[in-house]
Amino acid sequence: MSTYTAPLKDMRFVLNELAGLSEVAKLPGYEEATPETVDAILEEAGRFASEVLDPLNRSGDEEGSKWADGEVRTPKGFREAYRKFAEGGWNALPFEPDWGGQGLPKLVATPVDEMWTSANMSFSLCPLLTQGAVHALALRGAGELQQTYIPKMVAGEWTGTMNLTEPQAGSDLALVKTRAVREGDHYRISGQKIFITYGEHDLTRQIVHLVLARTPEAPEGTKGISLFVVPKYLVKPDGSLGERNGARCASLEHKLGIHASPTAVMIFDQAVGYLVGEENRGLETMFIMMNAARFGVGLEGVAIAERAFQRALAFSKERLQGRDLAGGRTVPIIRHPDVRRMLMLMKSQTEAMRALAYVVAAALDFANRAPEEGVKKRSQAFVDLMIPIVKGWSTETGIEIASLGVQVHGGMGFVEETGAAQYLRDARITTIYEGTTGIQAMDLVGRKIAREGGATAKAWLEELRGFDAELARSENPDVQSLRGSLAAGVRAFADCVQFIVSEKGPHAALAGAVPFLKLAGIVAGGWQMARAALAAEKNLSGDRSFYQAKIATARFYGEHVLVQAGGLRDTVVKGGAGVMALSEEQFLAA
Repeated sequence: MSTYTAPLKDMRFVLNELAGLSEVAKLPGYEEATPETVDAILEEAGRFASEVLDPLNRSGDEEGSKWADGEVRTPKGFREAYRKFAEGGWNALPFEPDWGGQGLPKLVATPVDEMWTSANMSFSLCPLLTQGAVHALALRGAGELQQTYIPKMVAGEWTGTMNLTEPQAGSDLALVKTRAVREGDHYRISGQKIFITYGEHDLTRQIVHLVLARTPEAPEGTKGISLFVVPKYLVKPDGSLGERNGARCASLEHKLGIHASPTAVMIFDQAVGYLVGEENRGLETMFIMMNAARFGVGLEGVAIAERAFQRALAFSKERLQGRDLAGGRTVPIIRHPDVRRMLMLMKSQTEAMRALAYVVAAALDFANRAPEEGVKKRSQAFVDLMIPIVKGWSTETGIEIASLGVQVHGGMGFVEETGAAQYLRDARITTIYEGTTGIQAMDLVGRKIAREGGATAKAWLEELRGFDAELARSENPDVQSLRGSLAAGVRAFADCVQFIVSEKGPHAALAGAVPFLKLAGIVAGGWQMARAALAAEKNLSGDRSFYQAKIATARFYGEHVLVQAGGLRDTVVKGGAGVMALSEEQFLAA
């Protein structure tokens, strides 16, 4: 069974050639993100992922987290791994120095987060949730709340959760029923939450729950939701932990995958909670966490794809099966054309998704730190457009790639001993986390395109059309082949944007929203693969084998992935009527 190895060469290529690390390092506060520092971080993170987290992935999946009498025990080795993780400063990497963090750019934290997830997705979910909780508290929490909770969470001594979902309220948060009654300087929180990742565990003693609830006077719907900090243990004035709060785990869910990650049913019984921000504005704050989490979940799609590819590649080199078409002897299956096709689909799409995610991470850094307001505004608009694409396209594609990994293994992929099946099982939750693909697609079509008349999408289209001139200057036939495929994809995307902004009724545009999101992802990935091909062409005098592979992979992406654009456009523009054609009764007709 193969072990995870961080793809450092490709990560560095994307950071430096596509995402512009050197420019991000010029932003105020990011001056320490020098090439030497970043290289050292990536090397150490890769070592930790391979040596500490990856060995626990299979055993953690087999053992799972266990619940008994309200307490949760994580699999053997997880507590020690988390202790090393926190002591190594890895939890503090993306946070501000004022809170004890290392203050590094999102662009630097992104490949590190990818490594954690590739090596052990179940483990990586705990720090991911903590990051979101810290971000929300840092932006909206009162000073005393921040001082009490953020430093301990940044240090990894305490962890954080998001408590949104209830049995009757999944994505429709207007149906939230958890109650919050004011009592002096705090509130009493009562209700039930489900699907709470790391809602209870033994990695740290304290768990800081961020909980959506309603006060008795709150208006109906989403306008009446507030956000509260509800700690597992009350915190004394000196910062030490006091008595147990009324927040308890009633059970753990039995899941398809991520078995080592405890997914809790939480009961809040007159639990002490503290308001974050203002009453009835909790959903705004929760979406601060949500958008960060959506990017993080999109990155999970990249990470799972990378791990599935590595395992499939290793197996294809070892598995002897079938005859060599040229010589007649038994050969490793990597010699067979269809296995090569599957491996290239895995490799090319993983590289495209990684490049897009890192470029969006760099845009987040510019949106947060650029001195010029115009740059900030343009960067944020680009981020807002791309977040549902990174989340929706990368996770859907991650599942496809994990499934291809099983296929490369043949019958051995369907049994658990090779490990290929685990990646498919683990990947399946990513298209559901933080809003399903349909919700991401509706966000893209409705909020990000239709609401503003397609302004940001059209600005991106202009950038893509301008980029075509750069491609035209290349004399490389592989680049020119990719140029033609990308141009066709851009036209398909433009046709869909025009259809969305001109459509009068919502049904047609929303019926094609998911195919449109896939089209947007394919085109955005093609854009990055074309940029990668140009960068590789300029560097052929260096690591020639690596850069030649980059160009060949980019061409493959154009010929096997970008070619789907025309069909997706037709589905978006013409397929709405078919979606709404049947009545509810007709679905059941024989």
